[in-house]
Amino acid sequence: MDTKKTGTGMIFAACILGMFFLTLFFSNVEKDQHNPNRDPKSHIMQNAVEVKLKKNRQGHYLVAGAINHRPVEFLLDTGATDVVVPAGLADDLQLNRGRRGSAMTANGSITVFETNIDVLTIGEINLYNVRASINPSMPSRGVLLGMSALGRIEFAHEGDTLTLRQKSL
Repeated sequence: MDTKKTGTGMIFAACILGMFFLTLFFSNVEKDQHNPNRDPKSHIMQNAVEVKLKKNRQGHYLVAGAINHRPVEFLLDTGATDVVVPAGLADDLQLNRGRRGSAMTANGSITVFETNIDVLTIGEINLYNVRASINPSMPSRGVLLGMSALGRIEFAHEGDTLTLRQKSL
């Protein structure tokens, strides 16, 4: 047996395996930089549930959550009146398009459709019967978490952490 060929083969295999693990590692680093809140942890207290969020590298608060028990990614937007769902995602979530209306955005007036979310979840925070809008002009799959949801919980900003708090009934 040629030990030189075996050694070369082992070095090659080790390099391929090393590249594979580095790719996995840096892929997770990239995902954490985009959304450091991919798995939000809840702190359950006697009279409230808290979820602490970290800013992403662009300074935004993104968080994994669910609409009607289906996973989505929320972008917190205190400037949005409603929770705003892109039309393609709304179709996937089987949200009903209600009355047509218009909304003002940074890019001007757009057409939206009223809808309702039965349950919106972030960690252990659950909001029921949440008013929302379906926006056919939104190209992304991210959901804007507007004041129709945020107005029903407390939120406090300190440094680069935003704490969401839902008081127990």
